[in-house]
This record gives sequence, C-alpha cells and structure tokens, in this order.
Amino acid sequence: MPQPYIIGIDIGTTGTKSVLFSQNGAALSKALIEYPLHSPTPNAAVQDPPQIFAAVLNTVRQVMAESQVDPKAVIGLALSSAMHSLIAVAADGSLLTPSITWADNRAAGWAEQLKLAGGLEIYRRTGTPIHPMSPLVKLIWLRQEQPQIFQAAAHFISIKEYVTYQMFGQYWVDYSIASATGLFNLARLTWDSGALEVAGIRAEQLSTPVPTTQILSGMKANLASQMGLLPNTPVVIGASDGTLSNLGLGAVSPGQVAVTIGTSGAIRAVVNQPVSDPQSRLFCYALTDQHWVVGGAVNNGGIALRWIRDQVAQPDPADLDEIPSYEPLMQLAAAVPAGADGLLFHPYLLGERSPLWDANARGSFFGLTLNHGRAHLVRAVLEGVLFNMQIVLQALQDFAGATQQIQATGGFARSAFWRQMMADVFNQPITIPAQYESACLGAAILGLYALEQLDSLTVDPAMLGATYQHQPQPQPVAIYQKILPVYGKLLEKFRGEYAAIAQLQAELEALKPL
Repeated sequence: MPQPYIIGIDIGTTGTKSVLFSQNGAALSKALIEYPLHSPTPNAAVQDPPQIFAAVLNTVRQVMAESQVDPKAVIGLALSSAMHSLIAVAADGSLLTPSITWADNRAAGWAEQLKLAGGLEIYRRTGTPIHPMSPLVKLIWLRQEQPQIFQAAAHFISIKEYVTYQMFGQYWVDYSIASATGLFNLARLTWDSGALEVAGIRAEQLSTPVPTTQILSGMKANLASQMGLLPNTPVVIGASDGTLSNLGLGAVSPGQVAVTIGTSGAIRAVVNQPVSDPQSRLFCYALTDQHWVVGGAVNNGGIALRWIRDQVAQPDPADLDEIPSYEPLMQLAAAVPAGADGLLFHPYLLGERSPLWDANARGSFFGLTLNHGRAHLVRAVLEGVLFNMQIVLQALQDFAGATQQIQATGGFARSAFWRQMMADVFNQPITIPAQYESACLGAAILGLYALEQLDSLTVDPAMLGATYQHQPQPQPVAIYQKILPVYGKLLEKFRGEYAAIAQLQAELEALKPL
C-alpha cells in the first residue's frame, strides 16, 4: 500500500494555500494563490467567491502535479477558512452579494446600537463579541440598509459554505465557522433563536450545522478531475483558521497558548467547555464538540509595521512588497533601547477588536520629545503591537488559567528581533515552529483524526517540525514591566475619546473638496 497523504486547505483573506502532508506531518508540496480584497465604498472589504473557489481548485491541482503523488494515496482533504464572512444567496444559488469579509466595517453603527440593546446576552450565548465583523451585525446592517437584497436572499452563508456547496450541492456549516457568526448557541450547538430574531432571519436560511470532523462524500466528478483527485476522495469539513492554528501549533492542552501575528493577530487557548467574558474582551469558538477555543483577535499586527515602514521609515520603493525590506526596519529599531526611551504607541490604525471591540479606536503616539527619532518611532510600533496583545493575554489567563507555554507563528516569526521582543514583553519563553502553515497543518491533523488515522488531537511534537526557542531577558523584561501599567492606564483614558475623534475625522473628511 502507498503511504497515505492528506491535503490541508486554508481559505484565507489574502489567499488560499494548499499543503500536501504525509501522515507524519511532513509538508511535501505547497501552493498559494492570492486574491484581492476590494473596497468599492468606504469601510467595505469584500471578495469574489468564484475567484476564491478557483483558488481552492487550482492550489490542490498544483500540489498534486508538483508532488506526483498517486491520487489513490490521498486519503482526504481537510478545510480551514477565515471566519465571519457573509454571502447572500438567491434560491437558485446565484450570488446576491460578494463575500463580505471580517474586515468590512459598514455595520459599525448597528454594532453600537446592538450593544445598547441586549447584545451582551447574545454574546454570552454565542461567544462572538458584538462587532461589525460579526455576521449577526452584518445581517442587521443588510436588513436595514439594503432591504431588497436581504428580502431576496434564500440563504446566508460563509465563504467555506460557498466552497463546499460548489463541491457537493448542499449547504453545510461546521460548528467552528457557525460559532463565529454570533448566531450559534455554544451550549446547544444549534442556531440561537434569540440571535436569529434579532437578525430577522429563519434557521432555514442558514446551513445545517455539522461537527468539524464531518466527512463529506460525493464530490462532483468534474471538480475532482480538475484537482487531480479521485471523485470518491473524502473531504473533512474542518474548522476555522484560528482554531486550527492551535492544532497546528500543538497548543491544545491546559496551559498552552497559541499566538499569531500576521497582518492582524490573535491569542488563543483550548478549554473543555464554552466560556464567556463579562467584559466581552474575548471570543469563544468551537473546535470540536469537546474542545473550545477562547481568545482575542486584534486588527493591528503586522499592518502597523507596514504602515510605519511606508510612511516614516523611507523604504526603497522597489522593495515595498518584499519581505526582506522589513529587516532594515528591525535593525533601525534595535538601535534604541527597550521602551523606546518612553515613547508609547497604541496601534489602533484599523479600529480594534480585542480587547476594545471598538471600531472607532484610533492609533496614537504618546510621550514624544525632541530626543525621539525615526528609530524610536519604529521600536514603539513593534512594542505597541505586543503591549496590546499582552493585555489580551492577561484577559485570556482569567479564563484559561496560567500560561505555561506559548507557541507563536505568523509573518512576524521571520524576525528573530521581534520574536525575542515578544518573549520579553510577555515575560514567557516563546516557541516558534520553523514552518508557517499552522492552519493547513491543523486542518490536516483534524482530518487525520476524523479519518481515524490519529487517536487524539494531541499529536507527537515531532509532527510539528523544528522550532526556534526564545527566553525572556531580565533587563528588557524589567523595563516592560514598568511600562505595561502606564500603557494600560493611558488606554483607559484614551478609549473614552475614540468616538469623538472618529466623529471629528468624519466631519473633516466631509469638508474636503470633491
């Protein structure tokens, strides 16, 4: 018998990646196809579902062609997907909207209204904070501001549901993606009647919820052929990218925390029952019916670094889209001491999810003097991203217990300097896998578990590959321990003014000549 292989597919916001793994977790072939995030109107962030589905088909085809693996040896596909997308679909399956992504902020006003009208109770039942990213809030916005589309819709689905519908002709949604809608009751694993009433929809307009280990069969033969697979290849429906990253990092046991910093960021831990935070700082999403991922997502990760690079650090224009162009930025930041000589940066350039859940949040430098230069600004941005994540980590520890091990991944991990800074800010050892496909690997692990190739979701560390290790250093740790309380106090003062500054900016924008 040939060695069994599985393909993990991560349907992300910036692109879709497929990775062919052996049964022991070795990545044999990988492919990435990127696609744009469109903003046709202010605050809109949408994508083209057919383009994303084509990326799924083509990345699988590429890894099959590159690896030359016998299709008979592929025991299954397993899916990961970004959360919080919403697509309105007509009765005949045609699209009434593009994919409205988590980054779409057009529902911000309705989120604020829902917070004042019982939104906390919905959060406690569903685990999804009240925020414009939430499909619940998007549905309220759609009903109020685009009623013709809302009334014409027979189904409301996510991008993963669109993909599986194209493959199988039926509407299913896994517990994990469902639990990120704000419409799904975590305790009952069913659609929440109260949330549906607030959204103004019926359960029949949503997909059938199924476990993340659900095996889908009967793929359309022409699609299997396009991917280079056999039509009877099983597809494990899988889960969301955030929950699967915990699996791919091996952070599923008590005391283990997964940290991701890409364009945005997140901190997550696995617990054995749903939890909710009275202060609404954290989300809680399903991984399986026995595993729940609690944590916080931040809007402002590497995007803040890109901003400071492009606006302040004067990069070579030819290097703007090249990863190596960040290394001079790290060298610049390293030229000044930890704490940036008292310059603090709150990184809310895109509003903020956890810990604020406030679309009006704005970024700020505090403490500027004539002694601060470009290097201080850059270092303050790097530190500010981590200070904000430290606040989320503290909130997470209230519910998941003390942190014993931090596993980190994402684009930030390419920089040894930023990795070490994380260890110092968190005052915890940091472990970083040498590979960056944690969501794809997590999907593959869940798929192998569903296909009864693994006995447990707690896998052998060897399956996760080589790692980098960073230990906190006493001198910068002492500095950051002094700064963090000041950082938090300033945040509490600033957050009372975010709505006012957002309103002022809107008024000034309206005064600009057309």
